[in-house]
Amino acid sequence: MERIGIISDTHGILRPQVLEELKYCAYILHAGDVTDEPVLDQLRFLCKKIYVVRGNCDYGTWASMLSPRLRFEIGGVRFLMMHDLKGMFEEIPDVDVVISGHTHWYSLSRKGKTTYLNPGSCGFARYANSSVTMAVMLVEDGKIIDIQRIEF
Repeated sequence: MERIGIISDTHGILRPQVLEELKYCAYILHAGDVTDEPVLDQLRFLCKKIYVVRGNCDYGTWASMLSPRLRFEIGGVRFLMMHDLKGMFEEIPDVDVVISGHTHWYSLSRKGKTTYLNPGSCGFARYANSSVTMAVMLVEDGKIIDIQRIEF
């Protein structure tokens, strides 16, 4: 079983509580708006592999090396990750999970066989009634075993 930490919109902030959750994850997915390269340097030491996409607030030479979209597979589960969905809520035949960020709101939904997950923001809560959130996903043999919403 693979444990995957899923974060987005750190905006240069890595909270100790987030790091504590991520240290138990074999993989970390960051759905963009990192804003500071040292954040990625810290995350790289925590896990087996990190996947990161470029967000609308990611600038500079380091950020230009990040792709706006990534496709990858972990534990037999096929992922597509991008920062902003821009209204893309459809079943994607060759993808099991679509990860996005940008809104700073946690959301989890399903369209056909495709799961859509936005872990929210683990940098700062953008809105008065929003929380700082992330997600942890367990996958095994091509199946999602569990998705946990973690709120700080």
